[in-house]
Amino acid sequence: MKIYIRNILTIILIVFFIIFGVVIIINIYNSRMESNDNSNVSEEENIIDNSSEEVIEEVKDYERELSMIMVGDALIHKSIYLDAQNGNSYDFKKMMTRIKKITTNYDIAYYNQETILGGTEIGLSTYPRFNSPYEVGDAFIDAGFNLVSLANNHSYDRGKQAINNSVAYWNKHKDVLTAGTYLSELERIEDRIFTKNDISYTMLSYTMDTNGITVPKSEDYLVNIYDKDRVKEDIERVRDKVDFLIVAMHWGEEYTNTPVQSQKNIANYLASLGVDLIIGCHPHVIEPVDFIGNTMVIYSLGNFISSQNGPNNLTGLMMSIKIRKKVNGDMTTVSIEEPTARLIYTYYKESNPRSNYMVYPYEELDNSILNDYSNHYNRFMNIVTMYSEKIVKYPLNP
Repeated sequence: MKIYIRNILTIILIVFFIIFGVVIIINIYNSRMESNDNSNVSEEENIIDNSSEEVIEEVKDYERELSMIMVGDALIHKSIYLDAQNGNSYDFKKMMTRIKKITTNYDIAYYNQETILGGTEIGLSTYPRFNSPYEVGDAFIDAGFNLVSLANNHSYDRGKQAINNSVAYWNKHKDVLTAGTYLSELERIEDRIFTKNDISYTMLSYTMDTNGITVPKSEDYLVNIYDKDRVKEDIERVRDKVDFLIVAMHWGEEYTNTPVQSQKNIANYLASLGVDLIIGCHPHVIEPVDFIGNTMVIYSLGNFISSQNGPNNLTGLMMSIKIRKKVNGDMTTVSIEEPTARLIYTYYKESNPRSNYMVYPYEELDNSILNDYSNHYNRFMNIVTMYSEKIVKYPLNP
């Protein structure tokens, strides 16, 4: 009996140890499987994390572009606003229909408002002390212009009231960036920065004089008159806040197709301060386009519309560029690409007063509008490109 019980206990112990051993083996196996699973999960997580980093890296590297077009002076003589008159209002839009189809295709369109928009309430006037109706601005806005220089030698022709009226008019158009005349010093130094296509830009505007009419020193904010120290301070205040910095300069000598030394000196100074684009006006004729390092200098765009005489004064430059921004990680570069020169011409009918004003692109001219226009095209294009081979000539017969 004792032997039987001992055998039973032996069998139970054997079974117990077998079961215990199996349990241990199963636990070891499961533990290894979990370890492998965790390892795989970690690898997958690493793959996901790495993938995320790659996506982030790809997002950091990108390229953006803005298109820009520029024309010169809106010099509104009496015969122009009489031609635009329609009862008690004025319509200048009809004079720009052939240009509008071009300029509305650009992100930024610049022009120089040579004659102050003081409105009819203070009386319209012509040379030598201009004042123009607000409808001039309406026509340019309708044609897509959204960057306007206001500092020039005629800015103070009709005094403070005309400037107040002009600034009040432009301030109603929040999508138009203007520079050069202001209502206060606080407004003058206010940063007006626009952004489009992830490219930020602003413009400063200066004139060399106001035709001998003295702007009160206590109100020198009314017109931005060029001063080397003031310009340096203005540029340093805004340079690091924008991708692209434009300075409009009203400078040089009238009716000469080559820049004078003072223009070149100022251009070099502005370039040394990091200005990207310098847009010149005042000579009322075309002058060359050049590059000083990475700074593009348009010495004079000439007239956009005027009632002056002869092809030299009635031909203007319409300059277009692409502003390209490249971001590679922490490095950002902004460059000017595809600088292209195109010519325009102001036609009018010789009558008393002159009438039927129309601005034409040169490629739409014929000899009945401008006699020998193809030779004029060659002469003016040679002026534009005389300093730089980078400038592309828009063809006369595209």
